[in-house]
Amino acid sequence: MDFANFLIQLLNSVQYGLLLFMLAAGLTLIFGIMGVVNLAHGSFYMLGAYLAYSLSGMFGSLTLAIIGGTILSVIFGLILERILFRHFYHRDHLDQVLLTFGLIYIFEEVRSLLWGDDVHGVTIPNVLAGSITLTENQSYPVYRLFMMGICLLLAIGLYLLINKTRLGMKIRAGAFNRDMTESLGINIKLIHAIVFAIGVGLATMAGMIAAPVSSVYPNMGSQVLIMCFVVVVIGGIGSVRGALIAAILVGLVDTFGKVLLPQVAGMLVYMLMAAVLLWKPEGLFKQ
Repeated sequence: MDFANFLIQLLNSVQYGLLLFMLAAGLTLIFGIMGVVNLAHGSFYMLGAYLAYSLSGMFGSLTLAIIGGTILSVIFGLILERILFRHFYHRDHLDQVLLTFGLIYIFEEVRSLLWGDDVHGVTIPNVLAGSITLTENQSYPVYRLFMMGICLLLAIGLYLLINKTRLGMKIRAGAFNRDMTESLGINIKLIHAIVFAIGVGLATMAGMIAAPVSSVYPNMGSQVLIMCFVVVVIGGIGSVRGALIAAILVGLVDTFGKVLLPQVAGMLVYMLMAAVLLWKPEGLFKQ
């Protein structure tokens, strides 16, 4: 592998890893802070992709579609948490699994009724449709660099929110000791609603920015859900920093594994997870 090919695969690894982080960050927050096993998290990714398809056609702009879709997804997350998830915080994980597994089928059926079962494409904006030349024969798409930039900005913003704001302090307190946090007068139900809405918003935005690259098709959320759980387990449940590092590791192992060891590429990510758990059963970082 020459340097140009190595650079392309490295960029692909980072881009894939950062996209996984957007999904896994919301999942690890919901799981680590609220204690909810949300198997329907991948459906929010699918929802984002279909929103990008519909809203970009409606507005004629992917940027407006992403802004509008993010606002709609946060509102949807708040409503879903209020009418459904709030009643399962103190229930067994089995009840949560059954609930969210059922939601997958509901979301898929609603998707089929609204958009059908065909594969759709989302057009890349003209300003991002070009490529950056790496060598005489190789280039790298500008839109993938744009995806990395958006993901990095969101990662920085999420870090600042969790670690540098009063809301983040309340979120961390609620994750550490819910009863003590409530006794101090903090509205833990509101905190949980905000955390859930943030998780839904991140997953939906990931689907929207990935739609022009991956296309829009049925059951697309199921394919990324397992990888998100792998990232959460490797990084440590509830740790946003761990999710970021784990997502980059998974992106590197998956991408370079498919190039260098295609015969066993499907096993490498899970071998990485097994190795990390043998070394640190709680994941790379504690909450």
